[in-house]
Amino acid sequence: MLRTMPRPLAILLVAAAVVPLGACAGRNKHASDTSYVARDVSTLYITAKDRLDRGQYTLAAGLFDEVERQHPYSLWARRAQLMGAFSYYLAKEHTKSIDSARRFLSIHPGNKDAPYALYLIALNYYEQIEDVNRDQSITQQALDSLGELIRRYPDTRFAADARLKVDLVRDHLAGKEMEIGRFYQRRKEWLASVIRFRKVIDEYQTTTHAPEALMRLTESYLALGVPEEARKAAAVLGANYPGSKWYARAYELVQKNAPAA
Repeated sequence: MLRTMPRPLAILLVAAAVVPLGACAGRNKHASDTSYVARDVSTLYITAKDRLDRGQYTLAAGLFDEVERQHPYSLWARRAQLMGAFSYYLAKEHTKSIDSARRFLSIHPGNKDAPYALYLIALNYYEQIEDVNRDQSITQQALDSLGELIRRYPDTRFAADARLKVDLVRDHLAGKEMEIGRFYQRRKEWLASVIRFRKVIDEYQTTTHAPEALMRLTESYLALGVPEEARKAAAVLGANYPGSKWYARAYELVQKNAPAA
């Protein structure tokens, strides 16, 4: 799983949500949370926030959902939607968090907290990213969500954090292509390996995997019997990463198997 400390930005929402509720804050603070009881909106919200502060994230999310259910037309319902999504995120109930954030966006697309809702959706996908040996559909969803946030709200602090995460996600996707390419090499399926390594060079050329991809291309082209393409790959590797171990290996391969005339 990839990590770039998403929680500090997420916690900003909690601080923003703590607005004065007057004398109602102390009323019924210890009322039962676990069953449906018709309560005024401020009591429900304060109880939910109390559970969130105690680290009872799933219970807090359920209470924020109750704010929306019992008082759907109140100003607090809108805030509770987002706080519920945040609580589900902390509870690692990612699907529920995504659904809550999307519902907020569908009802309040122009709200000032819309960038945060998109950020929360992206975080939920981001935190579910599996290692490169697993299916990467969630990784692509994380990349798409981060990209949407950057496109729609480029000047927000959330977009700034998203840009950092995009680089890590792209590197992860490139790593998956490399894993598949090396698998094909072990099976001596050289054309299939070339396709994977070419994808890394064409789509993920700024990632940390690009030097190895070029070296692996050199290997695969030599195995396919196309030395000219192998020399081209090695030349690109030498021009961009002259001091890397991957260039040293590619250079040795070319000198041994496809020296220039």
